[in-house]
Amino acid sequence: MTTVRRESLSDQAARLLLARIQTGEWAIGQKLPGETTLGPQLGVGRSTMREAIRQLAGQGILMSRQGSGIFLQALAPQQDWEALVLRTNIASILEARLAIESEAAALAAERHTAADLGVIRAALDRRNVERATIPSRVDADTALHRSIVAAGGNPILTELFDTFAERSHDAMIQMLRLSGEPGTDHDQQVHERIVDAVADRDGEVASALSRAHLLALRDAVVVGDGAGGAPAE
Repeated sequence: MTTVRRESLSDQAARLLLARIQTGEWAIGQKLPGETTLGPQLGVGRSTMREAIRQLAGQGILMSRQGSGIFLQALAPQQDWEALVLRTNIASILEARLAIESEAAALAAERHTAADLGVIRAALDRRNVERATIPSRVDADTALHRSIVAAGGNPILTELFDTFAERSHDAMIQMLRLSGEPGTDHDQQVHERIVDAVADRDGEVASALSRAHLLALRDAVVVGDGAGGAPAE
């Protein structure tokens, strides 16, 4: 039996924002107002507005640039990319991350500054705290992984990570749900070892640990074993 689907606030906000985009309120490449401005305009809170923006980013309409803001990159959903994401299973997502993050970890070990390391360790601490809900865990985990990628000093890898993270956010939540819990001490310790290798400027170990971690997650997903508290990003 077909039932009426209740539209969430974030879905409504995304739909309203898309309508404004398609009226030409902003040009391609133009920066949009922030969450604190758009939220009140649409009658929703900041967290709801953030989720609405994330939805449109996942459709290829908006692009989030770390430290710069939200920019318009298309007037309609990018159907080819959206279909690809829908077809892509979690194991494939992890394999794509391998190509980015194993190399980025080695570069971070070689090139990081004291400031970079401070950002990485702060993100690691936040990741340890954010265990209450799966979405918050995903966000904290993504922030840690991004801090390592950014410390590598390669803007192409960072841009690839940002683009992929936007589009794979929901799949990462799905992966974490397979583990049955938002995180474990063992999972956190794995990330601590990666960070320690980066801090020690041991690129070979940092890369190997990152690769082994992602391969283990991929293999756990393939065999349907969610044990071990797989992280979201």
